[in-house]
Amino acid sequence: MMQESAIRVEGLRVRYPGAAADAVAGIAFTVAPGEVFGLLGPNGAGKSTTQRVLTGQHRRYAGTAEVLGTPVARWGRNLYERIGVGFELPAYLPKLTARENLAAFAALYHRPTDRPEQVLAAVGLADAADQRAATFSKGMKMRLNLARALLHRPDVLFLDEPTSGLDPVNAADVRAVIRAQADTGRTVFLTTHDMAAVEELCTRVAFMRAGGIVAVDTPRSLRLAYGRPSVMVDYTEAGELRHAEFPTTDDRALLALLATGRVQTVHTREAALADVFIAVAGQAPVGSP
Repeated sequence: MMQESAIRVEGLRVRYPGAAADAVAGIAFTVAPGEVFGLLGPNGAGKSTTQRVLTGQHRRYAGTAEVLGTPVARWGRNLYERIGVGFELPAYLPKLTARENLAAFAALYHRPTDRPEQVLAAVGLADAADQRAATFSKGMKMRLNLARALLHRPDVLFLDEPTSGLDPVNAADVRAVIRAQADTGRTVFLTTHDMAAVEELCTRVAFMRAGGIVAVDTPRSLRLAYGRPSVMVDYTEAGELRHAEFPTTDDRALLALLATGRVQTVHTREAALADVFIAVAGQAPVGSP
């Protein structure tokens, strides 16, 4: 019988000692097998706490938190045989090469693992297999971190800001690796401020604010519900190029500007998830313009 959910959370509540309010305030959601599920929200919204509960790192909570049909509290260390975890700060052994790093981590698992060379090739580090990890750039360290999370063929991947601090080329490479994992049927639970990653990868998205979930849906449905399409115009004024944004193509101010003959370019701007983030979270995502 097919498993109904890869992750199930119901009434999850976490309050840290001495805190006046819950860090996670009774949230509920499910993630289907093979789904790429994004958990978004401003810093302090409760995303990382939720992920720490689901990966067995935070054990004091109320409510239900299940991974692969079993409560997290009942998994014990066997949970880490079934999940891969890649957090924002890369975990590696700096004095070892990339190949040696993965061989060392592979020895921790009871289940079969892929060969280090195979995983390094998948994340674009084949040419750096025998290079010491301490010499890696930030982008290379992030990809090594992802390789470590993939090494033991996990059923569920938990990734926290996998593209943080990366240039556009490296970020695109990491997104391609995540997409390839999803295409094999792995479930991916993603927390990020990278709206490009969310747009490209996520089948559904949940937005958190102040410990609660305020919206859950597909990226497209959220854009339609909360996003704000507009018309962008470049025009000249006093010999200088200026920019303006209008809500609709029949906006009176836009039509008046078009009538002046000073307009250089006009293009529509579709609603974006960054608009949704601002609408439901009350602020722009980190790193957005």
